[in-house]
Amino acid sequence: MEQSAVTAIFLPLALGIIMLGMGMTLTLNDFKKVAIYPKAAVIGLISQLIILPLIGFGLAALLFTIPELAVGLILIALCPGGATSNLISHLAKADLALSISLTAISSIITNFSIPILLNIALAHYMTGEKAITLPFFKTFIQIFLVTIFPVVIGMIIKQKRPHFALKSEKAMNIISTFFFILILLAAILKERENIIPYFEQAGVAAIILNISALLMGFILGKLFGLNKRQRSSIAIETGIQNGTLAIALALSPAILNNTQMAVPAAIYSLLMFVTAAVVIMISKKQNSQEALKELSLS
Repeated sequence: MEQSAVTAIFLPLALGIIMLGMGMTLTLNDFKKVAIYPKAAVIGLISQLIILPLIGFGLAALLFTIPELAVGLILIALCPGGATSNLISHLAKADLALSISLTAISSIITNFSIPILLNIALAHYMTGEKAITLPFFKTFIQIFLVTIFPVVIGMIIKQKRPHFALKSEKAMNIISTFFFILILLAAILKERENIIPYFEQAGVAAIILNISALLMGFILGKLFGLNKRQRSSIAIETGIQNGTLAIALALSPAILNNTQMAVPAAIYSLLMFVTAAVVIMISKKQNSQEALKELSLS
């Protein structure tokens, strides 16, 4: 893929703004809640950071013959949940504090896990003339600068200027959604002549990965006795991935610089909104009733 201002400047800038907005919804208390009641968070992190990547590697091996698409599917499975997962948890009346905490913690952990696991995928699939390797430290810094750093800045703004952060929340949600859609469309338009064949090749794998992630998160929560709202949050955090980050990493000239690798993330990002709408419709009423019960007991 040719280098351009879009991939070199706009993508990291857009992702940084999205993560800044997410940081403005976070406080240190979100992390304290996880420390006091770690069970749900631990289950959520295992679901998202261990089991989901294993499913991604498995599906890539079973369903793909094109190495770039296989790596792309693994890439979306390695990414954390983003601000979108928090929004969907809110709409589904799930446990928003748990959702935000899982997003924040997984965003930190994936700074380390993405370079390691992505290099494993690249070593397996991109051999010979297509060989690609990522320098761990450089990749870590790149991800840190466009994810954790703006989140920390957002948290500082939230702490120092809480009224400003509250007033800005709606605008930041709109801006984040706008950038997400713009990045998604840019990735699709760059390969518009091939998008239908790519959808035929990656669409089935993407929907299987997405539905498996949602079901796995919910089932794990149920097996470990979590309440409905917690189960919903874990399912959403596992199934709703940070597609913007995956696309940015795939298209960035400094990292992968490969349009084909962005295709599974773009397709996954489209499909996950459809399944998210279903989750919201199914879960909203039951979660609202449970939230009211919790409020009456408190």
